[in-house]
Amino acid sequence: MFQSILVPVDGSEHSRVALCVACKLARQEDGRIVLLHIPEALPHEPLLVWGAGAVPLGATLEKREQVGRELLDHAMEEARTLGVEQLTPVLTQGDPSQAILAAAEEHGVETIVMGSRGLGDLKGLVVGSVSHKVSHGAKCRVITVR
Repeated sequence: MFQSILVPVDGSEHSRVALCVACKLARQEDGRIVLLHIPEALPHEPLLVWGAGAVPLGATLEKREQVGRELLDHAMEEARTLGVEQLTPVLTQGDPSQAILAAAEEHGVETIVMGSRGLGDLKGLVVGSVSHKVSHGAKCRVITVR
């Protein structure tokens, strides 16, 4: 049922909890997890669970990608600790909801497991949350975790 799972990670506690849930599901079926990060520059300093993920607003693309790779490394380490070995890290650019939907299709996942909120909470209140857009646009199951 959960052979292939996409987990978008941004360094927030919500994405960490989503990763933990995805690992439990993947372990039941010896499944694989695709870890996705879309580096975004944020206008504030958020609290990050792995110490990586957000970058200052004026950061270069190179810096955003460097921090994104670090975040993916931390997420892969945690997933391995939780018993999942089949991991694919993906770093991409663009609108988060569109990038998540595109990655789900590209990697042929059966399920997306994502946090209900990420680092961009204020923007989500104004234009709609990423999790809401993904749940309405996905062609596969979407599990939203609080």
